[in-house]
Amino acid sequence: MRGNMEALSERRIFERMPARFPTRFRDSSPDFGVDVFLKDVSASGAHITTKEQLYLGDIISLEILLPDGLDPILLNGRVCWIRQIAPRVFEAGIIFHKIDLIRLHRLIRFAMEAVEN
Repeated sequence: MRGNMEALSERRIFERMPARFPTRFRDSSPDFGVDVFLKDVSASGAHITTKEQLYLGDIISLEILLPDGLDPILLNGRVCWIRQIAPRVFEAGIIFHKIDLIRLHRLIRFAMEAVEN
């Protein structure tokens, strides 16, 4: 599996960066960061950790809470890979349906600030 992940990262058009922000599935738990957490993001996709069992091809909507006090960012995508890392804990790769650069700019700006600090 590791070889496949490395090959995937070499084919990426957009660089991924750490982006550890509390997240939730849209219209799910009222709490952010309980069932799903953003790990990293690029302009075309994201890597999440979740307690929910997801399946390849699942369509999901994520709300990501940023520390700016504004409304959460909504991103829609499809599960492109998943693996179990512990009992009832999964990692998944999400490919965004369409790239919304305005929404992603806000998210990536905060991710870059976190890396610099």
